[in-house]
Amino acid sequence: MELMLSLAIGVLTTCGVWLLLRPRTFQVIIGLSLLSYAVNLFIFGMGRLRTNAAPVLERGVADVSRYTDPVPQALVLTAIVIGFAMTALFLVVLLAARGLTGTDHVDGEEDE
Repeated sequence: MELMLSLAIGVLTTCGVWLLLRPRTFQVIIGLSLLSYAVNLFIFGMGRLRTNAAPVLERGVADVSRYTDPVPQALVLTAIVIGFAMTALFLVVLLAARGLTGTDHVDGEEDE
């Protein structure tokens, strides 16, 4: 499970960085989204991958190894919502910039 998660994080990071280096703004936005997904998976993975474990401690139980940490789950959920809002904002800015400049290149100039 850990190997598959680390491979997924690596592939998302690689694809995200590759898309960030592209000249078109839509590709840059998709690259930023892929990088945010990779960071979300990394944060989620740092909270110990546990199945069938309760995220809340019970009173009188001192063995915390039976429980999962709820903080990374809350952080990832918040990051997903913020990432979706930022992607929508970037797309609106992309459409406005394309309408004003007539091109969707990052530097604003078409290749000859």
